[in-house]
Amino acid sequence: MKLRSISVLTVGLMLAGTTFAQHAYTLDECIEAALQNNVRMKNAENDLKVAAHERKNAFTNYFPTLSASGGGFMSDKPVLDLELAPGMGLSMLKNGIVGGVSAAMPVFTGGQIVNGNKLAKENVEKYRLLRHQSEYEVELTVENYFWQAVVAQEKLRTIAALEKQLAQLTNDVTASVEAGVTTRNDLLQVQLRSNETLSARLSAENACRLARRLLAQYIGAGTDSVGIDFVLADSLPRNPGFLYTDPEEALYRTDEYNLMNTDLRAKRIEHRISVGKNLPTVAVGGGYGYNNLLDKDCTSWIGFATVSVPLSGWWGGAHDIKKHKLEIQSAENTLADGSDLLKLRMESTWDDLTDAYRNVEIAQVSISQSAENLRLNTDYYAAGTCSMSDLLEAQTLYRQSRDRYVEAYAKYQIKKREYLQATGR
Repeated sequence: MKLRSISVLTVGLMLAGTTFAQHAYTLDECIEAALQNNVRMKNAENDLKVAAHERKNAFTNYFPTLSASGGGFMSDKPVLDLELAPGMGLSMLKNGIVGGVSAAMPVFTGGQIVNGNKLAKENVEKYRLLRHQSEYEVELTVENYFWQAVVAQEKLRTIAALEKQLAQLTNDVTASVEAGVTTRNDLLQVQLRSNETLSARLSAENACRLARRLLAQYIGAGTDSVGIDFVLADSLPRNPGFLYTDPEEALYRTDEYNLMNTDLRAKRIEHRISVGKNLPTVAVGGGYGYNNLLDKDCTSWIGFATVSVPLSGWWGGAHDIKKHKLEIQSAENTLADGSDLLKLRMESTWDDLTDAYRNVEIAQVSISQSAENLRLNTDYYAAGTCSMSDLLEAQTLYRQSRDRYVEAYAKYQIKKREYLQATGR
């Protein structure tokens, strides 16, 4: 019996892909679309805009307070009707109008206006960092969905290559059975393996469709599925050593650290505001008034100054000040403890990244070994020195090694993004 030799080394070049009508997205395109369309990003952007408007609103407290008032009345008889002497009377205020405009400018408010603006600024910074955190989380979610789709797609490519091999093997074994040079048992084994491969294809297709749908929904593609523009090469990715950074240096770049620091600054400002609420406030102002109550137009300009001292405010204010001091201490404790945890997370994600890279290296070596094993068993079966079971087992090992490689490669890419994000990049 003579079988055609199956060149395993060219399998990667011959893998058949599935043709999709929809646009095929790269990873960068998926991330860009998600950042533009994902609901989480839209809400984070709205929160930032709300904080910006609150800051602008706080700034208006520096401006004078303007007010205008006016009124008029009519009566069936004068409000004042005086009899000065017999036969002599005085009536007034039967009708009239009054109006005026005034402006008051705060001169001293115990720092409440200044600190209120500082607090509003910190609030804007807080929501800017939260939006950036949302970007990180969206990017990581997209990466997970994208690589799930890639894994399923690459498994389909491997299955397609094995199906091509099995189809050729079926033809050769059928011819051998008809020629009487091999038993029908070998043909049955090939047919059973073909059925198993078909079942594996159905499972991989279902997984691929689900991953594409999840990705499409998350990036807001407007369809129930998207194509993936990626073909995995067997070459080893670049060693991640160049990505390492010192945790102490990276700490100050992370959003988590800066959020805790922002919260601490806000607590300190709130403490100063609580003190300011119990200090005297001074304001100056002026106004213009008009009336014709005595059937004569009267106008006047006035100026004033006010001083307000919260005498009884210290009863509860002292407790409010102490409360804010304790909140500052808690924020300081959170910052110190959180900084240590962030550095530990950097080291942990780095260990995960290097482990993932080593698994890619091992999986790549396994592909070479299983490919050579399949080539040898193909030649041995053609020479009649190994059984069909050995050849089919070699095909299974080859498929498993390729599946492990694509899974390890996808995990490495996800761990790389996790490490970059953990170090503020």
